[in-house]
Amino acid sequence: MQTAVAALLGHPALALLAEVVVRVLRIGAFISLGVFLANLAVAFGLVDRIAAVSRYLTAPANLPDEVGTAILTTTASPTAGYGMLADFRESGVLSDRATLVAVTINTFFGFAQHIVTFYAPVLIPILGARVGVLYVATRGLVALAITLTGIAAGALLLNSSNADAVAERQEATPDGGHAGADHADASEVLDDGPESRAAAVRNAAGETVEKIREILPRLAAIYLVVSLLVAYSEELLALFGGGGAAVTAAADGLAGLLGLPGAAVPVVAAFALDTTSGAVVIAPLVENGTFTARTAVATMLVGGIVSFAVSTFKRSIPFQYGIWGREFGSKVIAVNTALKIVWIALALVVLLA
Repeated sequence: MQTAVAALLGHPALALLAEVVVRVLRIGAFISLGVFLANLAVAFGLVDRIAAVSRYLTAPANLPDEVGTAILTTTASPTAGYGMLADFRESGVLSDRATLVAVTINTFFGFAQHIVTFYAPVLIPILGARVGVLYVATRGLVALAITLTGIAAGALLLNSSNADAVAERQEATPDGGHAGADHADASEVLDDGPESRAAAVRNAAGETVEKIREILPRLAAIYLVVSLLVAYSEELLALFGGGGAAVTAAADGLAGLLGLPGAAVPVVAAFALDTTSGAVVIAPLVENGTFTARTAVATMLVGGIVSFAVSTFKRSIPFQYGIWGREFGSKVIAVNTALKIVWIALALVVLLA
């Protein structure tokens, strides 16, 4: 009996299912945090306090002050920041176009979080100070360029009515009330007694639970399907005559087009599948002179471009579809991918000029 149980628990399908459950629960926890914080920020009037800092980003882009809360939250947790934006879109604070602008502005702040958690403690020690700092700085400039593109897009495509969306919903109704009665006097909650504060927290928690009930099943289903496809990708590629040659062929084509060393091909292929592995592969090639600092960074950026197909399928589609749904999630993915490719391509031109 024990042998049978051990064999069952060790079955690849169950291991995959356990991995999906853990991943979905982790993402769900961060989304819950984001939505809960968004509701509290409105209930306690914290939006007005945060707006003093974030208005430098939101005002030029014609976005409401609430978006600044989500943007700054992204620095601590990109998933929580996205959860906030999803909640603002669902509640009508943001239109679809304004949400796309806000997501684009979020890019640099999401990157900033990875500096602390990955780039500084992991990647720079592997690559060495010169190449590592140059690579991180290049990626940071690309992220900043995308954020500035989002601000410019908001200035051009949105108008001041987007920033006044909350105020318009709080205009007096015919019976003398307010359309936004729940939050009309939100800034005064902090000055009220413990009962009012407790009620605000309970309301925020209730709205969070309702939101998670909507998102989590969809997120779990999409992640499960994608994880199964990834787990059996080699068999599926072999069935269609692909195998692992597709990534190598794409890497070979890009490396040749850019005039990179022949050693760039395996580096790009490794970097496309796993950033840390790619860094480990290229580090000794920098030390022995095969790559200069510039060509090394350019090679890793090419690996990033090739990896978009992999990362989009494995992570972006499940995550974005889980939060936004298929239709709007596809728009978010398309905008993110297009801007990354454009700005990374421009970075490559500068590095290889």
